[in-house]
Amino acid sequence: MSAPQPTRRPAPVPAPVPSEEAQAPPARTPAPRNPAPGGTTDPAPASAPAPAVPRWTTELHRADDTLTRLTEEWDALATRCRTATPFQSAAWQASWWAAYGRPGRLRVLLVRRDGALVGAAALARGRTGTLTALGGRLIDFTDVLLDDSCAAEAAAELARALPLRRPWQALDLREVRPGAAAHQLYAHWHGRRHQLLDSVCQHLPAVPMEQLLARLPGRTAQRSRAKQRKLLEAGVVARRVPVAEVGAAMGELLRLHTLQWESRTVTAEHTRARFAAHLRESTAGLARRGQAVVYRYYLDEELMAVDLLLLCPAFAGLYLYGAHPRLRERIDIAGLLFGTSLEEAVRAGIPELSLMRGEEPYKERWRPERGRNHRLLFGPAHLAAALSLRLLLARTRAAAAPRLRGPAARLRALLNRG
Repeated sequence: MSAPQPTRRPAPVPAPVPSEEAQAPPARTPAPRNPAPGGTTDPAPASAPAPAVPRWTTELHRADDTLTRLTEEWDALATRCRTATPFQSAAWQASWWAAYGRPGRLRVLLVRRDGALVGAAALARGRTGTLTALGGRLIDFTDVLLDDSCAAEAAAELARALPLRRPWQALDLREVRPGAAAHQLYAHWHGRRHQLLDSVCQHLPAVPMEQLLARLPGRTAQRSRAKQRKLLEAGVVARRVPVAEVGAAMGELLRLHTLQWESRTVTAEHTRARFAAHLRESTAGLARRGQAVVYRYYLDEELMAVDLLLLCPAFAGLYLYGAHPRLRERIDIAGLLFGTSLEEAVRAGIPELSLMRGEEPYKERWRPERGRNHRLLFGPAHLAAALSLRLLLARTRAAAAPRLRGPAARLRALLNRG
């Protein structure tokens, strides 16, 4: 384990105070104060003590067990950061690094004010020196952590601590939500920087199902109500998974997820052992903190579906589910999952049901609101070769996307009908 490398900046030194002789005006007899009733004189007001200057320090940790050791402090900071999502929790980040991280490449930046943790970023160093957020393409929202009580100051300190001084160094943050704390880091970065659009994300208001159906156009609403009636008649039973069983339920979810996609193209990573280990460990930790809820769905007492819902103050997010093909033939799976998810969000006072990244047809028929994540690129002030290369590649892909979008959309529609 490598020791943290603190970088301490001394607090600003106040200007020298002149001697009493230098600053005192010519002596004169003070005018008498107005006496208070009863013949006494009001006491002179006491001067307020000067506020203490905060002491800021930054640390760079490289040990692979850093996130595990910092769990308590890390999660306490996350509760004080209004933009934090479950993907920024210690459970998710530490689990992802254990499954996907390469030893020696973890970089954890911490900012402290008078010893208290007020800013943090967990990053992975690539072979060429570029830093990226943990999670890769498995997370829908990337961010850093900033204490709401001093977010701007903490962002400035975090920006100063970023190790981006050489031409081959860059920081590439994908999937940053609008309004995320990472935008404050971007605002305080004094080197080269670029902001691009990233994935489409969609969301619905977290309201009871009947209110959600009322938002739909006439015929679409009628069809959706008919599907809801059919769902009730089918007799599917939803059971909330106890916290102690959440980790085990992830194995059931992935088994059903594989069955669900057996005749179509499944995301390859979802079938791998390392993803199963990561999902099991991270979700168990999130459930203990009230940031994950899992449901099992039964038909005639046979387990037919499992879904994972992530929770934070800003949204409830439909992250992953698995459903047996026989259930898909009988009922509207999206209506089933949306119903329990909306109930959870309404009960918790969460304002939004996030459909996360993607533009799948089953999402579109609910008429969700659309938004775009951002991609934030940081580089040194001079000779930012790595940043320039990443920017060129990103713009080239963006220019090619419209030519590929039409055929890809037709292929997705064909696969979804299969």
